[in-house]
Amino acid sequence: MYDIVVIGGGPAGLTAAIYACRAGKSVLVIEKNAFGGQITWSPRVENFPGYLSITGAELGDKLLEQAMEQGGEVELEEVTGIAPLDGVWQIVCESGATFTAGAVILAAGAKPRMLGIEREEELVGSGVCYCAVCDGAFYAGKPVAVCGGGNSALQDALLLSERCSKVFLVHRRDSFRGEQKLVDALKKRENVEFVLNAQIKALLGEEEVSGLLVSQNGAERALAVEGVFVAIGHQPDLGVFAPYLTLSDAGYAASDERCLTPTPGLFVAGDCREKQVRQLTTATADGAVAAVAALSYLEKH
Repeated sequence: MYDIVVIGGGPAGLTAAIYACRAGKSVLVIEKNAFGGQITWSPRVENFPGYLSITGAELGDKLLEQAMEQGGEVELEEVTGIAPLDGVWQIVCESGATFTAGAVILAAGAKPRMLGIEREEELVGSGVCYCAVCDGAFYAGKPVAVCGGGNSALQDALLLSERCSKVFLVHRRDSFRGEQKLVDALKKRENVEFVLNAQIKALLGEEEVSGLLVSQNGAERALAVEGVFVAIGHQPDLGVFAPYLTLSDAGYAASDERCLTPTPGLFVAGDCREKQVRQLTTATADGAVAAVAALSYLEKH
């Protein structure tokens, strides 16, 4: 029996564990993939307070080390279900392991939708990126491509056009789904080129991306780029927890800045929560808020 079980071992979940442990609570963090979350994909992190530059993997390791140093326990398991029973939560894992807790913090994250082409995962951090705000500065003065047609892709292209030598905006349709004012702003940028009716067929380069092969209007074309920013949306992974949440149309847990859910004793933090800004700093902030909310709940029950 734990006071708090945190589901998800990324920055939000590990921060929640640190805060809860420092309050003297017993805490278990359950992570299904790798502790540290998506930030471990970043070759360099330069927008997290306190570090001029650090790799994502190093930062993830430091968060994990700090949580464990404070007394947090960790398990590498996939949670397949949770349920409130007799005043406590039961957490069931794929392996058959079960845990109980007085409160649960969901920090399951949201993974970016991938292109689904060969070598994409292999080249993550070596030219394939999913966050222009996080990684755009590393491509200053270099040619890049943005893949997508919604507001996120258009905003990424605008941001990158301010620092990159060339931005190819690749979209599979002949018009964008995003706001027209963003499209109009991009049309005014001389270093932005729309590549419409195009599908990415292959990533070029050996150890690092050196280009893209696209099929456009039936003809193949190579784009010389050093970075590819994929902006085709994210997928929150909240399916098994849905009965205890209110989900937005996009599948995120609807919650305000207090990180509460409709179910007493269940809290949500990080990228799986419906919010405007999904950054490392907002994830850690959520973790702190959710932990404090969980502590308050435990004091009353």
